[in-house]
Amino acid sequence: MAATQRLELRQRQSLVMTPQLQQAIKLLQLSNLELAAEVDRELEQNPLLDRDDGANDSLLEGPSPDQQDDFAHASDIGGDDSAAGPDSSDLDTPADPDSLERSTAEQLPSSSDEPLDTDYDNVYTGSASWEGPSAEPAFAQRGGSGSGDESDFSLEQRLAESVTLRQHLTDQLHLEIFDPTDRAIGVCLIDQLDDSGYLSGDLDELAAQLGCPPGRLEAVLAVMQGFEPTGIFARSLAECLALQLKDRDRYDPAMQALVENLELLAKGDHAKLRKICGVDQEDLADMIAEIKVLDPRPALSIEGETAQPVVPDVLMRPDRKGGWIVELNSETVPRVLVNSDYYAQISGSVRSKKEREYLNERLQSANWLVKALHQRATTILKVASEIVRQQDAFFRQGVEHMKPLTLRDIATEIEMHESTVSRVTSNKYMATPRGTFELKYFFTAAIAGSDGTAHSAEAVRHRIKLLIEGESSKKILSDDTIVELLRKDGVDIARRTVAKYREAMRIPSSVQRRREKAVLTDQA
Repeated sequence: MAATQRLELRQRQSLVMTPQLQQAIKLLQLSNLELAAEVDRELEQNPLLDRDDGANDSLLEGPSPDQQDDFAHASDIGGDDSAAGPDSSDLDTPADPDSLERSTAEQLPSSSDEPLDTDYDNVYTGSASWEGPSAEPAFAQRGGSGSGDESDFSLEQRLAESVTLRQHLTDQLHLEIFDPTDRAIGVCLIDQLDDSGYLSGDLDELAAQLGCPPGRLEAVLAVMQGFEPTGIFARSLAECLALQLKDRDRYDPAMQALVENLELLAKGDHAKLRKICGVDQEDLADMIAEIKVLDPRPALSIEGETAQPVVPDVLMRPDRKGGWIVELNSETVPRVLVNSDYYAQISGSVRSKKEREYLNERLQSANWLVKALHQRATTILKVASEIVRQQDAFFRQGVEHMKPLTLRDIATEIEMHESTVSRVTSNKYMATPRGTFELKYFFTAAIAGSDGTAHSAEAVRHRIKLLIEGESSKKILSDDTIVELLRKDGVDIARRTVAKYREAMRIPSSVQRRREKAVLTDQA
């Protein structure tokens, strides 16, 4: 059959990810810190975007009633699982990318449209709340920088400048060693330290690289092993512990024998250790206690990242009527607005087509960002509110009553796509009366029960932990025994699952726990 050319007309549907849609999806999965950085970049690039600093009094009047319906909703979450969830129609959050594209296309001006606003009307102030039973829709207007004066220094600004480990050791090097060659050797030794403060690499190779006798390098190292923190510049864990024991004048022959046989200590073979060290059980117990208070990673006591507190995206608290109030943390949501006055001012002086197209594109981008931020906030609030309703028993009675929950369960209830719920719960935190949790914490697998009910994997882990914490030194619970106890409580679980949960909680095996409790009993 001869090959021929012909023209055909075909129709097909496909999902097109526009830049605006991609930005909306990206904003949805960002954490509050990443969102702040993204908005800062947009503010730098778009002259029509301004940060709302609360200076405009008209912005403090709050939204219109229609906007209130968009930002807030109310339903009964007073602990009854049959209570209705949030009304998804109030938020108009699309269930999939197609509907998201359609819902926003009508809201955005084209490049030839007139501006939507003549003043600072298109404003996203980033605040919403949702209350429990008998609550009215509420809108909370809060400043993005907190209630304090912006001229005040923040807590981070008040922190003292941290001293790095390298600087700390270099200062001691200049005080203890004066020979220029020895100082150069000391600087090279400092560069050989790993994150824990141990020397990495071979000293003979380093001596050959520096062109100095190995004995001279060893002499400099001996001096630097007396630097603070004690135990620094060790070449092994045993040497690190030995340096700290020498500093405490506790490195006698018996302790030296113990340090040189740490593998027996890890195995809990106390009988062999007593024989090697030449001590009785009481002395061995005292020696082990001294080892436990030493620092196996001395460098971390000097240099470490400043702990950053988790800032929750959602705030939850009980109300007076027995339900829960769920609201967005306005401190984590950027407050931006479209400066339509500036647009009107410069649009009259625009002459070329290229300039007008750029100006309209910037206006469209600014309006889209405001609407995308609004949609992100309402979506987070909607998902968090349904999580609170589903996990009501957890918040009231504790982790043992956590309900098995999946992304699909939430997506079905609030009529969203499962991938949307996944993005919303990533890197988002909620402050609750029981602590601050990542939203993903509330999604746990289901473990079948003998009575047909399902149990949350997190609740089962908690039960295992309580059983082990309550065991006596004379009756250590094996994994098989824990399985039997859980089955008596209606939890059908396999032994390997118990072992997996125990190891995930860093709980040692029954054999190791028996040895540890035997040591504690001997000490008592």
